[in-house]
Parts: sequence; structure tokens; C-alpha cells
Amino acid sequence: MRVLFVALPERSHVYCMTPLAWALRTDGHQVRVACSPMTTEVVTATGLPAVPLGTDPIVHESMRSTPESQENEFVSWSETDPERTSWEELYFRYQAAVEAAFSLYAEPLLADLVDYTRSWRPDLVVWDTLAFAGPVAAASVGAAHVRILWGADVWAGMRAAFRHHHDAQPPERRADPLAEWLARIGAPYGVEFTEELILGERTLDPMPPSLRLDTGVQRLPLRYVPFNGPTVLPDWLHEPAARPRVCLTLGTSNIEAYGTDYVSIEKVLAELADLDAEVIAAVTPEQRERLVTVPDNARIVDSIALDLLLPSCSAIIHHGGFGSYATALAHGVPQLVVSTAVSDHIERGRRLARSGAGVFLRTSETTPVLADRLRGLLADPGARRAAELLRDEVAAMPSPNAVVARLEDLVAARRSPTSDSAFSQASS
Repeated sequence: MRVLFVALPERSHVYCMTPLAWALRTDGHQVRVACSPMTTEVVTATGLPAVPLGTDPIVHESMRSTPESQENEFVSWSETDPERTSWEELYFRYQAAVEAAFSLYAEPLLADLVDYTRSWRPDLVVWDTLAFAGPVAAASVGAAHVRILWGADVWAGMRAAFRHHHDAQPPERRADPLAEWLARIGAPYGVEFTEELILGERTLDPMPPSLRLDTGVQRLPLRYVPFNGPTVLPDWLHEPAARPRVCLTLGTSNIEAYGTDYVSIEKVLAELADLDAEVIAAVTPEQRERLVTVPDNARIVDSIALDLLLPSCSAIIHHGGFGSYATALAHGVPQLVVSTAVSDHIERGRRLARSGAGVFLRTSETTPVLADRLRGLLADPGARRAAELLRDEVAAMPSPNAVVARLEDLVAARRSPTSDSAFSQASS
């Protein structure tokens, strides 16, 4: 097969795609990654071939000019219960999302992406759940296409809530900003709107079953395999920790996209200065520059892969990004999540807390409770057991290599429509 991945210009999103892309490649399939020019080096650093197309989106300029928007209620997609939402709220949410995010990601890429798909003729397109240029391009050539998640499927949940309210409106009020936009950008390429442009023919879902949001979509479970980018194992990790080790990371996404972090690493380190633990703060160069005082119990390290560090850790404090969250799940490490409202962070954080494997705090709640919450997490054997149960759930999910066969079946079903019903039953 020829498989084209369509990435968002976000490092962490590319990394979530990488293990599946390599599984396809090592199984003998041709794999390429379509991306904005600004993401080319991120893709090539994974060892995958990049196809830079279009122009760089301006969405990050908007993010950097309004970093406070991460705490705006309209950037949170976590409330998907129709009983707790309204038609007016969800209509405005979709209208704002199309204008301020979805179109800014998709439209600079779309024309070149369609031209490339018509030239290369992929059999399958795997697209980031917010990279709507992907399904439009796939539909323009009749390719099978699946969306890949990087968190809880609040996007399908919100779509179901929207349609619930939409269908209850009188005909003259049944506007649909997302469908109308997708119909408009698809029309020049002969693509008509269907819900598959939003939800894909299938959804690759890396969330373990007990944390998964049930949305009714046709799902292909996909084990999260940590990929944190190029890295080197430091000498100090050769030996076991002499006392409990705690990882502190705020990731790279906020600095790269919004130009800031929403929690001060220096303040967190100061809160933890009396903790009888070794605190490993994994920082970016920008974050290191902002550090003035480092407590005696802290070690500051640059760009270490969490996949290497977390097996030696008793807990992790992080910003809620899916890479940190899912890598901790994969290693059975209790989590203290300190996050904003953005995207699915509240949904994932609350589900983690309900599982017993972690604590979820909003950024406004961190002082002065963070150190006490961490001490409680370290002292609670139930938290470690709950984290290990989640680790076992992750390990039991189909690996990227196993999912390759399911994707092959999907492409075969498209070539032979009579076999599609059997595949649908097998994937449910």
C-alpha cells in the first residue's frame, strides 16, 4: 500500500503518529508524511520521509498573541454531554473553531495536498483528528482514510452533542458551521460533505479502555508506543535511583505554540525543595534560561525522552499533554497533572483521577497544594496499583504492527465493497 499521513504542524502530534507510520513501513508499505514546511525537520528527525506542502499556517501567531486563551471556556472540548450543553453554545463553539483553528490549519495546505494525492495516489490516508485537509484530499481520489487520535475523543463526543441539538431545531435554524465549511473547501475538488470528513471511516484510538470516551464511532484500538524524539541515554540513568525519583516536565507544546508555560518550573521546584525525593526537571532551552534558583534535590536535564526516564520514577508532574500523559500510562507511573482547559485536558485529567492513578489540578489550583498532593500520591500504594492496572490495559491493546493488518483489511474492503460489512463487524 501507499500510505500518506497528514500531520498538524505540532511536534507532539507528529510523534503520536510515528510508531504506526514505522510499523507500516517495516511491513513493506510505502509511507510518506504530508506536512507544513515548518514541520519538515520534525518529520525527518523521525526517520520518515516528509512531503512539505502549502504554506505555514498563521495559527501559532494567533496563539502567541493570546496565550491566555488556553483558559477560555471555548477552547475546552471536554463537556460532551448533551444535557449539559445548549444549541447556542455548541453552534458558537463550532463557528469559532472553524474560523480560529480548523481553517487556519487546513486551508494553507489543502490545494497542494490534493494535487499531491492526485499525483501519488495513496491507498490510505491517515490524518490527525484536526487536520481536515486530510479527509478532503483522500475523498478527492477515492482513498480510504482514518483519523488518528492523540487523546480522548472529545471531538466525536462534541459532534454527537451538536447533532443532538441541531436535529432538535426547526429547519430554518439548522446551521452547521463545520459541515458548511467542509462542503465549501471540498467543492472545488468534487468532494461532497459527509460525516466521514469529520470522523473518518475509522478512528485509531490510543486511549486504554477504562479511560476511553464512548462516542459510538467505528474504532480501531491502537496501543500507544512512546516516541519522544531523538535522544541519548544519560550516564546517571545507568544506576537505580537512591531515593524516590519524580519527573517534572511541562513539555514543549506550550512554549512552541503559545510562547509560554502556564506553570512556573522554578516555583514548582521551590514548592518541592523539602521533598525527600530526587526531582528530575526535563526542560527546553527556553525553560532553562528562566531558571534562577535550583533546589539541592533537583536535577535539571535537557531534552531527555520520558520513555527512558519514567521507568525509574515514582511519580510524574506534567502539563497534561498527551505525550507525557500516555507515556506515564505505558510505564505505570502515577501522575500529577497540572493543566489548562484546552482541548481534552479536563476530560483526560478527570478520568485519570477517577481511576485512582493520579491527581488532576487546574493551573490556578497549584499553589500551595501541589507539594501536599504529590506527597499523598507518593505515599499511596493504591495510586501505584491503579497506575499499573492502566499500564496493563495499554499493554493489552493491539500494537501498531498488529493494527497494520486491520488497515490492510480496510483498504481491501474499499476495493471490494461487498466485504465492508464483515470488516465493520470485526472492528466494532
